[in-house]
Amino acid sequence: MTGAEWTAVLLSLKVAVVGALSSLPFAVAVAYLLARGRFPGRMALDILVHLPLVLPPVVTGWLLLIAFGRHGPLGGFFERAFGLVFAFRWTGAALAAGIMGFPLMVRAIRLSLEAVDRRLEEAAATLGAGRARIFLTVTLPLALPGVGAGLILGFAKAIGEFGATITFVANIPGETQTLATAIYNTTQDPDGAGATWRLTAVAIAIAVAALTLSELLARRLGGRGL
Repeated sequence: MTGAEWTAVLLSLKVAVVGALSSLPFAVAVAYLLARGRFPGRMALDILVHLPLVLPPVVTGWLLLIAFGRHGPLGGFFERAFGLVFAFRWTGAALAAGIMGFPLMVRAIRLSLEAVDRRLEEAAATLGAGRARIFLTVTLPLALPGVGAGLILGFAKAIGEFGATITFVANIPGETQTLATAIYNTTQDPDGAGATWRLTAVAIAIAVAALTLSELLARRLGGRGL
């Protein structure tokens, strides 16, 4: 592996970790709303959450550029308020990765929340616990395997994200060039077969490890042994 290849791999890991962890609190909140809430617009929220799965990633990237670009409404706000720039920065790659992995996270967490025995929550309520305390002490601990599985799936999706990332933050070596965009570069090089194979092997290894962990957590959630 060359220095540039390691840089792309390490940047991908950084982007995936930041993107997945940043998305996690929002994913838990939305999953709880969808699993427990009964309110007008619930179906609309469900559709909105899953849109990144069915939209062309380039469309998602373009919408991010419009909203979070330096002249976009959200991008301008974050830059003025926090000095945080997303467009053509690694932070933007983390944002794109987090959004693309968000539906997978929400789905895994929602399923785990729906699997929690409601009678345990009702028992806690009869003992005087409020909704927030019930969630933090009963619901969330029981749903943790699903939360972990969702986090890992979001991380895995972030590692492989390409379309939204390259549209939103381009493919700048050392700044926004992730593993996926680096592989794309090597496939365009007539002499890049060796680099393509090396980076592909790394991508497969990370994906297999992430999916294995996710499956182990899912089996634990389902109470099945290996």
